[in-house]
Amino acid sequence: MTDSMPPQRRSGLILGIESSCDETAASVVRAGETALSNVVASQVALHAEHGGVVPELASREHLRNIVPVVEAAMAQAGVSFADLDAVAVTEGPGLAGALLVGILYAKSLAFGLDRPLIGVNHLEGHIHAVLMEARQRGEAAMEPPLLALVVSGGHTHLYLVEPGWRYRNVGRTVDDAAGEAYDKVAKLLGLGYPGGPWMDALAVHGDPRAVPFQFHAIKPREGEQGLRFDFSFSGIKSAALRYVRDHGMQPGVEARQAALAANPAIKASEVVSLCDPQTLGLIASFQSAVVGVLLRQTFAAAEVFGVRGVLVSGGVSANRELRQRFTAEAARRGLPVAFPSVALSTDNAAMIAAAAWPKLQAGEFAPEEMTAAPQLRLG
Repeated sequence: MTDSMPPQRRSGLILGIESSCDETAASVVRAGETALSNVVASQVALHAEHGGVVPELASREHLRNIVPVVEAAMAQAGVSFADLDAVAVTEGPGLAGALLVGILYAKSLAFGLDRPLIGVNHLEGHIHAVLMEARQRGEAAMEPPLLALVVSGGHTHLYLVEPGWRYRNVGRTVDDAAGEAYDKVAKLLGLGYPGGPWMDALAVHGDPRAVPFQFHAIKPREGEQGLRFDFSFSGIKSAALRYVRDHGMQPGVEARQAALAANPAIKASEVVSLCDPQTLGLIASFQSAVVGVLLRQTFAAAEVFGVRGVLVSGGVSANRELRQRFTAEAARRGLPVAFPSVALSTDNAAMIAAAAWPKLQAGEFAPEEMTAAPQLRLG
């Protein structure tokens, strides 16, 4: 790949490509702050019938979608490939086969255009999605040190964002990710996939004090790089399973499963009628407990590290209760907090192109041997 960029190529345009899981996405972003396009081909409907992402199916769909998605993103942005300064792609973490589709396409494109290729950590992309939109809104820039909570179906991480956009992991889940716990409990209750939006929509109809969840909370502990604030969600998942079993809720679960199977397009507002107060109370209590754990660990870490602000990103950041409680706690502490728009909370390519901008400026380009890194860590 090209090591330097001729002076005449200063458009600031980066094509971002994302294929780490079940979304094929492409976006053109200018100078890390203006998204000219953002195209996403979702596979949610395909994987919903399996109750989760099937890696082989995901890879096949990425192969089918990658070319038309990139072409659509370029057309939507109104630019040509010759206008690009660089091509950026998700290097990891994610599903190996899915990542390879995006990486091989991006490598070929960058080589053919004689443009730099930039590898981006998917998790760093989620962080830059928040920063990009804050710049678009003209808000005062949030500068390091910052604390970033990346919370989704596959990840629950806390990062200390240090000057120079360097990252130190100061917390992670030791078992299930928060979004994964949502999916599993939603499935347990006969709800659809992904479970987070279903649970969030139904929680407002229940009593969050109905089920007094008691599960193991991890206390801050000393790690190799200092104090850590880890998470655990397997306990609350198991508690929900025991509650359903001990309270004879299976008939209601089966009724909801049958209703969703008969009408896959059914809305959460219609499913409310299939949920008795006990079920709605369980959902509300589960959500209250999960958000409580995320909030407690995040703001405890923010206080210890003396950060200037908190960023929350990833699919679970779209959760209504999470946004409300984090906003209220941040205001109480006089600490800025920022979330991505709902459109950029889930996997997308605008965040990949935005995260690539400081790397382009610093000349941090991918080596020719770059390949998929399913277990890639950030910090």
